Amino acid sequence: MKGDRVEIVVDAGDTTRTYEVVATRAGRRVETAVRRGVVEVSEVTRSGSVVRTARFMANRVLALVEQPIPREDAEEEGGA
Repeated sequence: MKGDRVEIVVDAGDTTRTYEVVATRAGRRVETAVRRGVVEVSEVTRSGSVVRTARFMANRVLALVEQPIPREDAEEEGGA
């Protein structure tokens, strides 16, 4: 969904760097995966096509913060 966001904090030697991957259009979502020592964060369309991907070495990633937007369905169920 538009507004989904993942922040990645990476060790860059003497400092840290923060990267963001954001769902830029309605209907898109952000997915994360850890495979073979690599953290992949991808923006994906409704049909499952990958729009863009950010890859980081897993041993350099300090934090991976997923910040989904609240869904309307979840708010209705919680408020009833």
